[in-house]
Amino acid sequence: MYNLLISAGTAIAIFLLLKLAVGLPWWGALLISLPVFLGSFILISRIITKKLEALMGTAMKDIQSQRFEKGIRDLKSAFKYGKWQIYVTGQINSTIGMVYFVKRDFSNAFPYLEKGFFKNWVTMGMLAVTYMKRNKKDKMKDTFEKAVVGSPKESLLWSLYAYCLNDCGDTGKAKEVLERGLKKLPGDERIKQNLELLNEGKKMKMKAYGEMWLQFHLESIGTIQKQQMAAMGGKRRIIRK
Repeated sequence: MYNLLISAGTAIAIFLLLKLAVGLPWWGALLISLPVFLGSFILISRIITKKLEALMGTAMKDIQSQRFEKGIRDLKSAFKYGKWQIYVTGQINSTIGMVYFVKRDFSNAFPYLEKGFFKNWVTMGMLAVTYMKRNKKDKMKDTFEKAVVGSPKESLLWSLYAYCLNDCGDTGKAKEVLERGLKKLPGDERIKQNLELLNEGKKMKMKAYGEMWLQFHLESIGTIQKQQMAAMGGKRRIIRK
């Protein structure tokens, strides 16, 4: 990582200058060179962050305007900053993987999601869903476990984990995951409701999570609309003027 090397090199040069040329004791030279290291590291980090924010902002505008390929090209151009800053490469991979996944281009999404940032629970969830669809249940579980360790306070993540386990026929494990989720998020009504549904032998309901749930492509909008119609008695409401 260039940032670390440059900052360390600057601090070492200052240390040697103060100790050998100025004649300061080693501890005095160290006390001065350490802030130099931290200041250099923070300054370079801010410069790289600003460049990344500008580039990512342009890319996301293109993606929101349906210019997906241009947006992805812009995102890929940000890989050059991966050598400067820790976690940058993983974050860019996560973003590109998410764009492809949301587009339902799962084959292109997969390699980027695999190399994504583990703290991005949304893309970790997408990767786990991909493993499930490829019948790699063990990898699905491992991915979800990494995700809940990194983001234990995300209600949808716990419910998504349980949903996938239940979809794989492992209802017992799904209940255990929801129980773990409730320990991290006591009183979460969405997790609590889904646990009750599984205990009653019914299917989990995820519509309470809204559009965040839909981006995982495990349930169609049409299915959710049918569920809503069923809850309303199967009749459309007529607004009379």
